Amino acid sequence: MGTAGVEPGAVAVSVVEMAREGRFEEVEALFAPSLRAVVSAQVLRVAWEGEVVAKRGGVSGVGRPVSEAADAGLVRVSVPVACREGGFTLVTVVDERGGLHGLQLAPATVASWEPPSYAEPEHFFEEDVTVDAGAHAVGGTLSLPRGEGPWPGVVLLSGGGPFDRDETSGPNKPLKDLAWGLASRGIAVLRFDKVSFVHPEMMAAAGFTMTGEYVPHAVAAVRLLQRRSEVDAGRVFVVGHSMGGKVAPRVAEAEGSVAGLVIMAGDTQPMHRAAVRVARYLASVSPGMVTEAAVEGFVAQAAVVDSPDLSPSTAVAELPFGLPGSYWMELRDYDPVATAAALGKPMFILQGGRDYQVTVADDLAGWRAGLGGRPEVLIRVYDADNHLFFPGEGLSTPAEYASAQHVDAAVVADIADWAVATVVGG
Repeated sequence: MGTAGVEPGAVAVSVVEMAREGRFEEVEALFAPSLRAVVSAQVLRVAWEGEVVAKRGGVSGVGRPVSEAADAGLVRVSVPVACREGGFTLVTVVDERGGLHGLQLAPATVASWEPPSYAEPEHFFEEDVTVDAGAHAVGGTLSLPRGEGPWPGVVLLSGGGPFDRDETSGPNKPLKDLAWGLASRGIAVLRFDKVSFVHPEMMAAAGFTMTGEYVPHAVAAVRLLQRRSEVDAGRVFVVGHSMGGKVAPRVAEAEGSVAGLVIMAGDTQPMHRAAVRVARYLASVSPGMVTEAAVEGFVAQAAVVDSPDLSPSTAVAELPFGLPGSYWMELRDYDPVATAAALGKPMFILQGGRDYQVTVADDLAGWRAGLGGRPEVLIRVYDADNHLFFPGEGLSTPAEYASAQHVDAAVVADIADWAVATVVGG
């Protein structure tokens, strides 16, 4: 399946061998800009030593790679890896030049996504669509209820990073959960691949910003929904998760016809400072995953973001997540709460009580301070839910995301009820 003389399966197997021999810098050298933005050789080393060496006793054998076509001309390769105590699957996403766009240590058998119990597929149908915003078109999926409309509509925005339209994370697809759940309840839903997923090279480009990553395609998606005869053009809402929630007010600012906003775990704390807080949390609950040296690395990078000397030419290596200076300059000055407050639109703000990435104390407090008490704003906390709005118990950790789960049924029902009941312009 490879081109230009590069065999994706061989690349994936070589990654296993390099990691097995501790050559993590060589693995990092294969990273495409999109992957380099979120993973480093040090992060990979910590994950490998913690998950493969400490928990499973090290690699004892490597199985035959299995390749399948992925989006945008990429190839997804799964490599079974046997260990002295169990095994796992190394899942990679490889381009035609042998560059890595994705890298995950997955369970030995990766569960496929199954519809949540609240989805009723017989009540809706789906169409593939193209969300066109200038030079960069992306693919999307429109979920339309069966029967007579016009229906309220929502545009879904995923969190930070190069996510596909489903916000796929391991075996989980939280935006697909939302789309199927809402469409089952009489709401038209449009979800689409992020431009940074389809064109990952953009993430390291000078001039790349949060606004450029989200707003043009979100506005195009809103207008696409409004043009559909099955949709009530005056009742199209934006539903954003995590950074998608943070940027949602800017989308509504750019497109005044947006009827209202649903903000799910939208962060209000500056992201570079939140990165330090999250790293410290993970170091405390899972020391093998994040070392003190890694925490100090985030502290140093956050200081660069806060520096008055930050500029578009600041070296990407000095900044968090490999994002360029232009991204951090805009993000540093963006106030999502003030932007939302100036809109005067209906809003539903949801927060998971167990979320350690976007928290009740650090982020929801900002929404409450700026918007609490307004009659057009509903704020609700789901005590058992984590960052992906998966219900659970105890301290939340990244390990939770490795098992197949679904967005809380109560969250889906509440969003649907809010969208149907919200009086637009009232």
